[in-house]
Amino acid sequence: MKKIEAIIRAERLQAVQDALDELGVSGLTVTEVMGCGRQKGYTEQYRGSRVNISLLPKLKVESVVSTDVVDKTVDAIVAAAYTGETGDGRVFVWDVEQAVRIRTGERGEDTVRHEARVGWGY
Repeated sequence: MKKIEAIIRAERLQAVQDALDELGVSGLTVTEVMGCGRQKGYTEQYRGSRVNISLLPKLKVESVVSTDVVDKTVDAIVAAAYTGETGDGRVFVWDVEQAVRIRTGERGEDTVRHEARVGWGY
């Protein structure tokens, strides 16, 4: 199992969700986050002073998927989140050692692989 974390622009969320739904990856966790990268933020006036805003709002989309669909999932996220502008985001892939479905006590990859649903959010 792999955990996929994607930092994306907020306006690209629906496109990313649609792309993942087409793959059957429906279990997602979405968090509003602040961060900086190559965009370097922006400068604005606040009460007569110039203020450098270095942290920009982004969304973090997380899902745990079966190892056999990782590449397809990452490719779908990259294609859906792409605008060609600086600040499109990043995708990270992490190993997941164990998963437990709390309701049933089920363990392992079966917790992220079900008929139409391949993904698992938490």
